[in-house]
Amino acid sequence: MNPPIGRFDHIGIAVRSIEQARTFFEQVLGAKFRHISDHASGDFRVGIFDLHDFCIELLEPTNAESFLAKFLEKRGEGVHHLTIQTPDLQQKLLTMESNGIRIVDKTDDDAFISPKSAHGVLIQLGDSLGPLNNPPYWEREAANE
Repeated sequence: MNPPIGRFDHIGIAVRSIEQARTFFEQVLGAKFRHISDHASGDFRVGIFDLHDFCIELLEPTNAESFLAKFLEKRGEGVHHLTIQTPDLQQKLLTMESNGIRIVDKTDDDAFISPKSAHGVLIQLGDSLGPLNNPPYWEREAANE
């Protein structure tokens, strides 16, 4: 068996309105609101909430032609992706690709495993994950040793 690739960092949830969804996540789940920010692309806004050691990322489209607007039109509100904090990201991506795993939207800091390779789930892998800016778990663990 292979060792774990990393640790879950957050779940990305597509919503039509962060403000409308915020009430549920704060009042029902007790999640602590962190902030709302515009994504650098200008295509969506991100609302970040903390729930103990886990983050919830609400994604709201700001452009009717964006991938997120199309996602909501096709599937409605719901889980968009799961994110795993991954040390040695580039090496792990090379290994996955050499084993036939389809990687999409690859950058220096993150990439996504295609739902076609992950049984219908879009999985984001990253070693530094803005706008959350959660410190890498491997650095936190080393500091606690």
